[in-house]
Amino acid sequence: MTKGEEQALIKRAAGGDKAAAEGLIRAHQQSLFAYLLRVSGKPELAEDMVQEAFVRVLANLERFDPRFRFSTWLFTIGKRLLVNSLQRHRPHYDTDVINIRVGRAATPAADASREESAEHVHDALQAALMELPPEQREILVLFHQFDWPIWLIAQHLEMPEGTVKSHLHRGRRKMRVLLERDDTVAARMGEAVA
Repeated sequence: MTKGEEQALIKRAAGGDKAAAEGLIRAHQQSLFAYLLRVSGKPELAEDMVQEAFVRVLANLERFDPRFRFSTWLFTIGKRLLVNSLQRHRPHYDTDVINIRVGRAATPAADASREESAEHVHDALQAALMELPPEQREILVLFHQFDWPIWLIAQHLEMPEGTVKSHLHRGRRKMRVLLERDDTVAARMGEAVA
């Protein structure tokens, strides 16, 4: 969707058009969920925060400043809700695995093997990601998963671009160390590459 189309959709949704509001949700729901899931590591919490974020956004569309990206505003609201929720509740560790769908294989056994390897890689990456400080984790997710440029991450997190670059560098280095340190993780990564 182009910025113009998105602006028109926002204007219609702010005016009470339910179809336009549904269009905004459909356009951004998956990316917001993926972002909050990566930052929190908790699928149920991420899902709740996505719903709450859209409730807040739709109730306050008239406050949106069209000079900025809608996704930045939405992600900021989602992150604030997540932080507030985490502060209210003691962290608990979820062991639920996120299912990754891979392309169809020629045989069911090959498909199962690829899916298992993908799950091992995902588990290893998520475990390493959750060991990073929250700022580094969020910057890595925004940069690598959502392809946000450094300047946008800096604007979103209200920090200098140099600080974002430092967190990105340190986060990558720590992820590498964490993934190489654990023999089980290294073996899982090797399985996926092979």
